[in-house]
Amino acid sequence: METSPDALNTELPNATRKGSPVVRATKDIAFGSIAGMLSKVFEHPFDLAKVRLQSQVLDASARFNGPVDCLVQTYKHESVRGLYRGLPAPIVGAMAENASLFLAYGELQNVVRSVAGIPTSQALSLPQLALAAAGAGAITSFVLTPIELVKCKMQVQMLVAAPAVSTASATAAAGSLPGPIALITGIVRETGVRGLWLGHMGTFIRETGGSAAWFTVKEFVASLLLARDASIASSPSQSRPQTTKRDLKAWESALSGACAGASYNLAFFPADTIKSTMQTEAELRPGSAGGSRSFATVAKELYRKQGVRGLYAGCGVTVARAVPSSALIFWIYDGLRKRFG
Repeated sequence: METSPDALNTELPNATRKGSPVVRATKDIAFGSIAGMLSKVFEHPFDLAKVRLQSQVLDASARFNGPVDCLVQTYKHESVRGLYRGLPAPIVGAMAENASLFLAYGELQNVVRSVAGIPTSQALSLPQLALAAAGAGAITSFVLTPIELVKCKMQVQMLVAAPAVSTASATAAAGSLPGPIALITGIVRETGVRGLWLGHMGTFIRETGGSAAWFTVKEFVASLLLARDASIASSPSQSRPQTTKRDLKAWESALSGACAGASYNLAFFPADTIKSTMQTEAELRPGSAGGSRSFATVAKELYRKQGVRGLYAGCGVTVARAVPSSALIFWIYDGLRKRFG
């Protein structure tokens, strides 16, 4: 009997997972936090290069010729510490993002089941999973925007000062720059609490559309791999056995996660470029009305400056780091869920 990938029960319904709803939510938060934190340590230098490339689109002359040049110059002038400039904020952000994302994704699947009258024993379709994922991304964007604002400002701090001529001088300069708490205090003092959500529209678009692509592609690729495994395991005279996400091998979780990472960043990358520009404009272009211009205004200016190419500044290095990073996230998350329920 043939079974389409969409019919495979790739998602493990909450009703079949161990523990009460509170226990399941706690596990989602813990597993998502661990996966996000470890992946962020790996990808941070590449994220720093992305933000710095995005922030120079409106400059009269580019500071960096590309991602490799950005990483080399950063290491030359700021040492390894420079490559991890602003890491505490994204570590906290990755924990908060992945914890809220995975938790909301699981709970919104329950909402979809309830509204559509779908039993827990039946798998959701890919469009239904995409709807739950988009909702999870929208919720997560409100948590993530202030954290990304601090991260982006810290990642361009060394570009504001005079170019460093040695590692020692760069280290001394870095030590005099404001940290995350000082930045938050300054933002609230100057623009109020609302100022912490500068660039939120970009984060909202990126997270809503990107999360839908991220989870849906992951589930689709996983379903193909599970269908392949079930086909190999069954004989011609037997029907394929029912498979769930628990049956995914470690490399299959990583592969499906890698595909998801690429789709997430390619889908809505211009929104991220606009967001990063808005969040770093006050530091890099003082007097340019940074923080007071709308998402649409900045988008139009970026497009006029460099066209589509400007909107995708830093996309290559972002996709390059997102593939192994997302593979790591799902490898860890699926492994923890398989081991601890």
